[in-house]
Amino acid sequence: MVTDDLLDAVNAALHLRRPLLLTGAPGSGKSTLVSLVAAELALGDPLKWYITSRSALADGLFQYDALGRLHATQIRSGEDASALRPEDYVTLGPLGTALASRDKPRAVLIDEIDKSDFDLPSDLLNVLEEGEFDIPPLVRAARATREGADGPVLQQVRGADRRMYTVDDGVVRRTHWPVIIMTSNGERTFPAPFLRRCVRFEMATPTVPFLESVVDGYLDKVKGKDRKKIAEFAQRLVSGERLAVDQLLNYLFLVTADHGIDATTRERLENTLLEELSGR
Repeated sequence: MVTDDLLDAVNAALHLRRPLLLTGAPGSGKSTLVSLVAAELALGDPLKWYITSRSALADGLFQYDALGRLHATQIRSGEDASALRPEDYVTLGPLGTALASRDKPRAVLIDEIDKSDFDLPSDLLNVLEEGEFDIPPLVRAARATREGADGPVLQQVRGADRRMYTVDDGVVRRTHWPVIIMTSNGERTFPAPFLRRCVRFEMATPTVPFLESVVDGYLDKVKGKDRKKIAEFAQRLVSGERLAVDQLLNYLFLVTADHGIDATTRERLENTLLEELSGR
């Protein structure tokens, strides 16, 4: 459910050409917003980058399979080896694909940015502001090819969406400003310069009407004592428990799909599926 204040934040991010940073509890709908925005603006399927503690800026821009090219070179000889093109071993990451898109802007989800190392948030915003980045093996190949030739060297590389994109002289240059939505579970604080360069919005704690609309959108015939679980779940969220909406959906799916479940089994499922996300 997109509220008026969330819609204002989305529009502000679009007009200011800044990333939208969404914070909130797990299951509050942060990650689904990018699909709604992409569908509304006809941007195609959103590109998604799931952040881990090991994620680096290069993961979002491109990957170069140097070992794969070396292996191919070793099993070929003579002219066959010289025909190997470095661009065949480059794959753009989600952010790199969005920057390389020339026909239309692309929407990118950078999910759980708070899991990243300290430098990644600022590094990726620097790339967005500059609007370009080099792919070193392609830059070297373009220099070697351009000797005595006029104009840029055009290279075709594969994107994160499996489409092909054109790179000039080994450099990806932005044609359109991508729509960037970043999510955070609030597990860390960000430096002020990073926050200043984002439009920030905190997702509200899901209410009973919101949860009912989500449940009704996914499941049929949730009535009686099962429907009362929605209000109980909402109360637990208000009290500060860490819970995700999909926990409620999983529980209700199981107990409403098989009416032969007895009370004891229901209780065990509730204890298992609706347990707080405490990490214990």
